[in-house]
Amino acid sequence: MVDAETSMRKPRWYLIPVRVLLVTFVVTLLSFAVSLLLGIVGILLAAKLRGTAHPNLTIAYRQIATPAAAMVAAIVSVSATAMEIRHYRHLMTLRKLEDQMERAT
Repeated sequence: MVDAETSMRKPRWYLIPVRVLLVTFVVTLLSFAVSLLLGIVGILLAAKLRGTAHPNLTIAYRQIATPAAAMVAAIVSVSATAMEIRHYRHLMTLRKLEDQMERAT
């Protein structure tokens, strides 16, 4: 017989949006930070090569980091939703199998 410690807990469907939003938020922040860093470095490098004394670094925010983070957010939200739904369905199937095995013994 299966004891309570080894049995799987019941999957909760209402946690799927929470996990999707959390993963999307964290990955979007990371992609914004990385693309902002790369944008600033690229603008500084271009300004150095052109001999510009004061480069406009707001371009890094407005035209590089924000669109990049928005694209990453869209991609991550769709893929995280698909993965979470697939994981939920997998857990539900395993839970049904576990219940059938408990009834059989």
